[in-house]
Amino acid sequence: MKKKISIQMMAITTLAILSTVILVIFAFYELFEKQILDDLKIYAHMLQADGMVEEEKLEKYRAGEDNLRVTLINGEGKVIYDSEFGSDSLGSHRDRPEFVEAVKDGEASVIRNSDTIQKSSFYYAVRLYDGNVLRLAREADSVLSVLLSIAPIILGIVVCLWLLCAVLSKLLTDSLMKPIEQMANELDHLENVESYEELIPFIRLIKKQHEDIVKSVTMRQDFTANVSHELKTPLTAISGYSELIENGMAAEGDVQRFASKIHHSANRLLTLINDTIRLSELDIAETAGHVEEVNLYGIADTCVSMLKVSAENHDVTLSVNGKPVTVMADKQMIEELVYNLCDNAIRYNNPGGHVLVTTGESGKEKYLKVKDTGIGIAKEHQERIFERFYRVDKSRSKSTGGTGLGLAIVKHIVAKCNARVELDSQPGKGTEITVFFS
Repeated sequence: MKKKISIQMMAITTLAILSTVILVIFAFYELFEKQILDDLKIYAHMLQADGMVEEEKLEKYRAGEDNLRVTLINGEGKVIYDSEFGSDSLGSHRDRPEFVEAVKDGEASVIRNSDTIQKSSFYYAVRLYDGNVLRLAREADSVLSVLLSIAPIILGIVVCLWLLCAVLSKLLTDSLMKPIEQMANELDHLENVESYEELIPFIRLIKKQHEDIVKSVTMRQDFTANVSHELKTPLTAISGYSELIENGMAAEGDVQRFASKIHHSANRLLTLINDTIRLSELDIAETAGHVEEVNLYGIADTCVSMLKVSAENHDVTLSVNGKPVTVMADKQMIEELVYNLCDNAIRYNNPGGHVLVTTGESGKEKYLKVKDTGIGIAKEHQERIFERFYRVDKSRSKSTGGTGLGLAIVKHIVAKCNARVELDSQPGKGTEITVFFS
């Protein structure tokens, strides 16, 4: 990037230098031409002021002026006198532009360029009081000739300026890139990087993204470690019980009990694998899948019916209340969200407890609320319960068969549906989780 910036700056610098030099040359040459014509005009008017112009006077005047050609032409265009050529050797000047304009307007100026000798001839003509026309002329180098004559000097100046600009360009590029290089080297301490005001929003964004990446990497590492640990427990149980049965070490009365333990661990393993796969799918998916009009009350009622047996096994009553409300969402995700909230409320409830699922409207928002009379969640745990494998009561979770991923799945679904979730819980009094849909 530094190399690209330097090259672009030097290209612009080179173009600017060359353009400036050429424009300055042409500007000065314009002034040079104007100065010559002004001088010729002054000389012509000085002679005109004397009235009758004679050859002797012209010769005497020209003797004091170098490189000045004087021509006197009568009203018919015939050359009466010329300081460089004999009057007889010159043809009629009646068609010369400076003569024609001088006769008509009283004075005229003309510049004629010769590509052959790389010279420019400057003419100034004035009509005298006796009707004759006095023409003064001077030759000067053409703009191309001037340019070629000073080309070495111009080249030297351009090279010096280019080298100076190259050094300044490098210093400027280094100065511009310094904060960005510091950012790259100090991603963990971006607040210490001195930068320009315009880069502050960019630095904040980079800092946030870096923190998110670090957090994501840490979470994935923790997730991998937790998955390994969670998988190891049921697999160890399955391996241990099956080994006892295989080696005939289990008594006849214990075989059925061991088989039940194996079945329970296998189910727990299968649930854990399914939840892990689903969580990975939600991580990959950027948005919700097939969005359609979904009836929250209908889904809640179906979920309550599905979990009746599980609720009875945990000695918990489960019911649904509210009114039919619809939201635009992925139906499968909403079903998963309701299932996980209800399943979690059942598992962490008290014997004889109750779970109530309510749907309704609050202002412009639709909501789904799951309230239980369970063990509740202490304040210090409430911010972390949506993390993967985070359990408030680990021993209770394992005894009820929970994977620790239910609320993490809920969090992902809420984000995919552009919804928001609120938690209200007190230890010993139960928990209320409400999901609001806009």
